[in-house]
Amino acid sequence: MSSSAFESLNTMFYMLYIMKRKELFAIRGLDEEIYVKFREKAITKRLRVGEALTLAMKDWLEKEENRKKVNPNNLLKIKPFDWGPGTEKTSREIDEILYGGKR
Repeated sequence: MSSSAFESLNTMFYMLYIMKRKELFAIRGLDEEIYVKFREKAITKRLRVGEALTLAMKDWLEKEENRKKVNPNNLLKIKPFDWGPGTEKTSREIDEILYGGKR
């Protein structure tokens, strides 16, 4: 495919085709620039795009699974601590910066 034909593809409907076991998967909404960089990186690592994509998806899924294991109740275990001398008004100063004016 010539570069001008490749560039003329509409990135919104750009589709990545992956052949595996005679199955064809189409991915819509794939950013063309990201795909090109991803493909180049896969080639430098001597991977097929499908293999690299599978690795990327596995990595993402593992990260998502680990993220779910975070217990929000751990925030309740945080104990206050002294920041040292001269920080007595730090909370008020932060409120003034964030919310404006003195309260």
